[in-house]
Amino acid sequence: MNNLFESSAMQEIRLRIGRLSPDARPLWGKMNPAQMLAHCSAFQDIATGELTASRSGLGRVIGRFAKPVFYNDKPLPLNMSTIPAILMDGEREFNPEKERLLRQIERLGEKGPQSCEKQMHPFFGRLSAEEWGKGLYKHLDHHLKQFGT
Repeated sequence: MNNLFESSAMQEIRLRIGRLSPDARPLWGKMNPAQMLAHCSAFQDIATGELTASRSGLGRVIGRFAKPVFYNDKPLPLNMSTIPAILMDGEREFNPEKERLLRQIERLGEKGPQSCEKQMHPFFGRLSAEEWGKGLYKHLDHHLKQFGT
C-alpha cells in the first residue's frame, strides 16, 4: 500500500491532482471537482489536527475493528459515508481549492509522519503515523479515481 509520506506516492498524487479539470464528471457520488478538493483538504486538516471532528458513537463501538479498511490494499467502497464535518455541498472555486490541497500535501511532507501520529480519526480512532500515511494516500486515490484521474 502506498503511503503519502513516501515521496514517490506524494509526487504521484500531486501529478494526478494537476490533471484534474474543473468540469470533470464524477463516476460516482454527488461532489463536483472543487467540492472534492475541499473535502480532501478538510480531511488533511483532520489528520494534522488543524480541524477537529467529534468521534462518532458508532466509531467508538466498531471503529477499532473496522480501521484496516482505512489503510489496507482494498479500494474504499463507492459512496462510503463520510465524516459530517467534511461534507462539502456548497459552491467552491476550483483553482483555489486545487492550490490549497497541493500546498497542504507539500506541507504534510515537510512536517513528516509525526504531524499526524497524535490525531484521532473521528471514526477509526487512534492510528499510527504509518496508518495515517496509508489512509491519506488511499483517501486521495479514491477521490481522484472518482474523477477519472
